[in-house]
Amino acid sequence: MFGRSRSWVGGGHGKAARSIHSLDHLKYMYHVLTKNTTVTDHNRNLLVETIRSITEILIWGDQNDSSVFDFFLEKNMFVFFLNILRQKSGRYVCVQLLQTLNILFENISHETSLYYLLSNNYVNSIIVHKFDFSDEEIMAYYISFLKTLSLKLNNHTVHFFYNEHTNDFALYTEAIKFFNHPESMVRIAVRTITLNVYKVDNQPMLHYIRDKTAVPYFSNLVWFIGSHVIELDNCVQTDEEHRNRGKLSDLVAEHLDHLHYLNDILIINCEFLNDVLTDHLLNRLFLPLYVYSLVNQDKGGERPKISFQVSLYLLSQVFLIIHYAPLVNSLAEVILNGDLSVFSSKVEQDIQKNSAKSSIRCFIKPTETLERSLEINKQKGKKRLQKRPNYKNVGEEDEEERGSEDNQDDLDKTKGTEASSKGIRTSSENEEIEMVIMERCNLSELSISAVTEQNTTDEEKSAAASGSEITNWNRPFLDMVYNALDCADDDYYALFVLCLLYAMSHNKGIDPVKLERIQLPAQHAEERNSYNHVLAERLIRIMNYAAQPDGKIRLATLELGCLLLKQLVFSKNGSIIKDVHLACLEGAREESVHLLRRFYKGEEIFLDMFEDEYRSMTIKPMNVEYLMMDASILLPPTGTPLTGIDFVKRLPCGDVERTRRAIRVFFMLRSLSLHLRDEPETQLPLTREEDLIKTDDVLDLNNSDLIACTVITKDGGQVQRFLAVDIYQMSLVEPDVARLGWGVVKFAGLLQDMQVTGVEDDSRALNIIIHKPASSPHSKPFPILQATFIFSDHIRCIIAKQRLAKGRIQARRMKMQRIAALLDLPVQPSTEVVVGFGHSSAATAQHLPFRFYDQSRRGSSDPTVQRSVFASVDKVPGFAVAQCINQHNPSPLSSPSPSSGSGSTGHCDSVTASSTSTPSAAQSPSVRSGRKGRRRVFSLSEADSHGGHWV
Repeated sequence: MFGRSRSWVGGGHGKAARSIHSLDHLKYMYHVLTKNTTVTDHNRNLLVETIRSITEILIWGDQNDSSVFDFFLEKNMFVFFLNILRQKSGRYVCVQLLQTLNILFENISHETSLYYLLSNNYVNSIIVHKFDFSDEEIMAYYISFLKTLSLKLNNHTVHFFYNEHTNDFALYTEAIKFFNHPESMVRIAVRTITLNVYKVDNQPMLHYIRDKTAVPYFSNLVWFIGSHVIELDNCVQTDEEHRNRGKLSDLVAEHLDHLHYLNDILIINCEFLNDVLTDHLLNRLFLPLYVYSLVNQDKGGERPKISFQVSLYLLSQVFLIIHYAPLVNSLAEVILNGDLSVFSSKVEQDIQKNSAKSSIRCFIKPTETLERSLEINKQKGKKRLQKRPNYKNVGEEDEEERGSEDNQDDLDKTKGTEASSKGIRTSSENEEIEMVIMERCNLSELSISAVTEQNTTDEEKSAAASGSEITNWNRPFLDMVYNALDCADDDYYALFVLCLLYAMSHNKGIDPVKLERIQLPAQHAEERNSYNHVLAERLIRIMNYAAQPDGKIRLATLELGCLLLKQLVFSKNGSIIKDVHLACLEGAREESVHLLRRFYKGEEIFLDMFEDEYRSMTIKPMNVEYLMMDASILLPPTGTPLTGIDFVKRLPCGDVERTRRAIRVFFMLRSLSLHLRDEPETQLPLTREEDLIKTDDVLDLNNSDLIACTVITKDGGQVQRFLAVDIYQMSLVEPDVARLGWGVVKFAGLLQDMQVTGVEDDSRALNIIIHKPASSPHSKPFPILQATFIFSDHIRCIIAKQRLAKGRIQARRMKMQRIAALLDLPVQPSTEVVVGFGHSSAATAQHLPFRFYDQSRRGSSDPTVQRSVFASVDKVPGFAVAQCINQHNPSPLSSPSPSSGSGSTGHCDSVTASSTSTPSAAQSPSVRSGRKGRRRVFSLSEADSHGGHWV
């Protein structure tokens, strides 16, 4: 038996494997099909395996042997596939057949092979076959098969699917019937298929889509989107307790998918398709449902409505995603300059009289389903073909259609003539959708443009932008937007309004002239001399509310308000903000300083929170697109973290979060104030990367206090290093082979992020862990160094532990002093000094200036200048301190002003500058000099009275 098995493995199977992919094997598979034309329970598995084998051979032949397709076409083998399908042989055979066909078309690469498979119209027969779509597996493979075919569409292959003579396009019409399928993956596949079809530049096919399918498809699609929006609004109204956030998130994601799909269609830039789609979106969805709900919140009316916050939220998404100019310009025109006459029945009737197309601005359900509409159009096409062509009736239908189109064009021209006589300006690109702009809106456009184009003052322009001086013309939508910015109680609506204004100002398709009417500059606006005072005052008022102790303004609202104010008052030549508004903004900044003072503490957690908030705010600035993808902001603002909502999108809970919020408000308003005053930031961040010791820096270590140690890393590595302590950092160095007394930094870490613990069974060892600064307050600290330090004896181990512990305390204390200076708080002088690198004590008279890296440093652009960590002072110990005391004699209780923190430290700095090239040396609180094997250490607290002490 084993011998037989070896023979099967060694010879027979290899020979069979070589012959499976061949023309001879395909002929054998053809013989099997001819012998099994009827599907039974006995031959079902055999037929499935035969179809699989034929598919494999065809894929192999596409790449290796063209005669395979010749035989396949000659024997018309696709007929067997159709015959098997039509026998209703069960789901098993249908699934396997669809799966193998999908694999076959996915893997065919040569166009000739593809033409063989698509010839004789058998593929279209499979497309229109009545499958059992209630079976999820059949549905999945069928729609995947259609998507694979759509990916093969181009100007040549489209003729295999679209029959110009019969006016039939089964691939497209069968696919769009599933546009509202309950399964999301099916809906996504349908969108992909339609986009692949629209991208093919075949005019007869595109005209067929426009004439026969565009109106039914787009009208049903718009109704489907609107139904989802109403469901979304109901979910928001009934979920004040945040219990259905999962469902709400799904509905928001679905709406975003719809908008991206609509934008993808518009981007293809098929003009007549875009006209039909724009008309349906404006007249059947955006205006009657989204915009109308801004001012009409009476749910008892006949028109369907959604809540105010949902309307603002969805409109913001529209302007953030869709940039098609005719659509967004028409929508912005109604919001910024329109009134309720847009929806009046009288205007609707006038439009119907002036246009052959019905353009009632109402969200209504289509009279017929998509499938029924397609069937009616198909029957019309068949009736046309049944006419016997002769010299009398050839082209009759075409002439009738052309006649109706000519009548339509005449009506449109008449309407355009009447409009032009009234002074309404139309653009050629908007001709098809010009009916969406009402006469009253256009007349209003002229009136406001006449106001703004006059030679008026800035105050008059601002008044015109707010509409306060136009008594006979109101803008209810714009008024509602402005009124929503009043957030004395909460910022529920204000956040959505800010998002809408931001989205409109950053939309590339909107004409900047439309935004300039309310003096809202576009993203890249040209030079200007005025801005919208009303909007600026509302934004500054939001900042004042945010700086109050009991303010209900979320951080996202404040940050978005700061972005808009910068955009509003900045032109190419800088800030144009008026002094009164700048003074109000400075008042808000002062309030934020007073607010943060309430939370200022001498505890370690405040410093960590201060630096973490600044780091996270600079690393992850506001992204409005991501903000408007979050469904949680649709629900009323909450103050509990149990909901899982991001901190910037909710109110604070507890003292820790209130501290974090106060820190963020302080940062935002300080940054905005400096930006508007065109002043650089000199105090933040507390630690700058460019001013720290880095790996591979070469340092002058002459006369520095270095402790030799063996570093054993977590992975078992063991190296000899020297430990040195700076003002803010500890470093591990090794001697520089090129220069005596100099060292190369192999590791440097911040003292404030260090943990030092002893080793129980070894008095000469320390466990040291240094964490990388966290990118967010909730992220887990990541250790950049986790090692055991072994010293030569326990005395040096104790010295190292004390030096690191005191260095950590002093580094944190110095940063806390700099925070106190930012808040104009009195600074307590330091009484303990780190014994670390060798330093001169020139800075002792100024009690440790706050900006240690504002002093003279090694020039990064000059490679010849090396950083000296220790000042080689050739004087007796205490000379520099004595010089400072004699010249200045400062009071030990005096505290530096904030300006002294960023300026020079007087003559003491110049004394030590001659002997050092590092700010560390210029600001260190101690001086050391070796003499006769002993060290003389001068500390800040003892230098005045004792002149130092011996260790």
